[in-house]
Amino acid sequence: MAFKFEDLRVWNLAIELSTEISILIKSFPSEERFILSTQIQRAADSVALNIAEGSTGQSNPEFKKFLGHAIRSGIEVVSCLYLGKKRKIISEDDFLRRYNSYEELTIKIQALKNSF
Repeated sequence: MAFKFEDLRVWNLAIELSTEISILIKSFPSEERFILSTQIQRAADSVALNIAEGSTGQSNPEFKKFLGHAIRSGIEVVSCLYLGKKRKIISEDDFLRRYNSYEELTIKIQALKNSF
């Protein structure tokens, strides 16, 4: 692998979860296309992008900063999930599944951040 982030489990998990969000938002009503669906997808993508950006050619303090950004983006996804559930466009089952996945991802990113 050419890039350090490709070997990181948290980056691979973030990519998987971003793909799951992409599938989830396909079921959103059209009026949410440029509102919640765009916001949640950008936040989900941002988790993986921040991990990647911080991992390559950065100092440990700089990588920790980007991991912090990734955690905040994951929390943004969770907040979007709550909005979707409240608007009745995300079912309880879909909410819980993604909520639990992002909770797990956030814990793993935090553990990586604490390892430096």
